[in-house]
Amino acid sequence: MAGRLAGRRAIVTGAASGIGKASAALFAAEGAAVLAVDLPGKGLEAPSSSKSGGGHALEIDITAENAPERIVSTAVSKLGGIDVLFNNAGVSGRWRIEEMTDEQWDRVQAVNVRAPMRIVRAALPELKKSKAGRIINTASVMAEMTDIGLAAYCASKAGVAGLTRTLALELGKFGITANYILPGAIRTGMTSAFWDERPDVAEIWAKKAALRRVGAPDDMAHVALFLASDDARFVTGHGLCADGGLTLRC
Repeated sequence: MAGRLAGRRAIVTGAASGIGKASAALFAAEGAAVLAVDLPGKGLEAPSSSKSGGGHALEIDITAENAPERIVSTAVSKLGGIDVLFNNAGVSGRWRIEEMTDEQWDRVQAVNVRAPMRIVRAALPELKKSKAGRIINTASVMAEMTDIGLAAYCASKAGVAGLTRTLALELGKFGITANYILPGAIRTGMTSAFWDERPDVAEIWAKKAALRRVGAPDDMAHVALFLASDDARFVTGHGLCADGGLTLRC
């Protein structure tokens, strides 16, 4: 039985761990040829599956000036084109405004907003050739909420939301959809170390959610799969909140 992404060519950034790794593996299991992208030294592996058209890995800093062109050219040479672009890579940090440096602010914006925009721009010629072009960006429930010390992160994720909605409006005439995911509290490489040190904090987040647990990367991977598949062919400009009911009482 063919997978839901059979014959599709997909790029997934931030694919060495967490949501990106789970999504790259699931995309491959559902038949896609996948280019997994992440920083050097992160243990990045090419996803593989008996159903997929092959998996490849590219180690690169997505904020590098030549990164978009290298990512796209690698996808074209290894996969034959691009149907799905999942901009998932992201960074965070907690600094109060009076303590935050320009460098800290700029790094978060560069990874979370500027890089996805530049990769989309570079990938557009290939996405326009696709019969099922999909852009998926990872935002956060913090695009619509906030907390002390999260000015840089919240601003960047709100930027992802605004960017994606505009992409949907501009690219719809080419049959390209653009959507973003708003994960809640998810146990990823970015959160696990802190939660392991402070299990009480993880428990607090779990109790806040209607489903009484924090999310796992695989939970988000299935959301990304839906948006990448034909099931979401008439969904665009949408922010899909997948937080286990975390924000219902906020």
